[in-house]
Amino acid sequence: MVRAADREVNLALSISGMMKNTTPAIEYRRLTTPRAAAIAGILFGLLFSASLVLLRFAIPEEFTTDTTWITSGAQQIRWALGIMPFAGIAYLWFIGVVRDRLGELEDRFFSSVFYGSSLLFLAMVFVSMALAGGILVTYPMVTGETPDYSAIIFGRAVMLQISNVYALRMAGVMMISLATIWIRTGLMPRWLTVTTFLLAITLLVVVNLNLWVTLIFPVWVIMISVETLVKNLRRST
Repeated sequence: MVRAADREVNLALSISGMMKNTTPAIEYRRLTTPRAAAIAGILFGLLFSASLVLLRFAIPEEFTTDTTWITSGAQQIRWALGIMPFAGIAYLWFIGVVRDRLGELEDRFFSSVFYGSSLLFLAMVFVSMALAGGILVTYPMVTGETPDYSAIIFGRAVMLQISNVYALRMAGVMMISLATIWIRTGLMPRWLTVTTFLLAITLLVVVNLNLWVTLIFPVWVIMISVETLVKNLRRST
């Protein structure tokens, strides 16, 4: 019985060895960021700017109790609401491209500020756009001889406060943290780093509910993305 048990053990070991020998070796490849991934930043800048321009032409610059702009600019607002989610997706890719370029030079402190302010900016933009969508949906429901549009007026005020005050300041903080990393590592040209600092200070200091001011940020993202894309293409040739 002992010999039979030994034979079974030896048979099991031989079968296991044969399976190991016949199993093909699996080779793992390191994932690398596509060199053209910087196009995501350009795409974000274009989509984000298009959405803001549509909102700017739909919503009057002067803050009044007049609500007729909701019906006259409803189609433009719908287009803006449809574009913005895709701009947000492209922005997340842009963050990944920036982190990939930092590589091992990434600083934990400034990188944490960069990621946190970037995500806060995107979240506030989405909340602002959700408020615009809510205004568009609830406006036809306000009926009666003397309709009360106070909630709609309040929603518009909150939308502008979130997008043009808080979101823009988070964008400024993100730009300052990134420019600080660049000036310490030398990853970006000096003129672009200085420009980033100046634009970031402008976003932090200027308090303006005009939607045109928000265009500073997407234009900056396009500048960074173009510079990164050109450098990646030169490296590949």
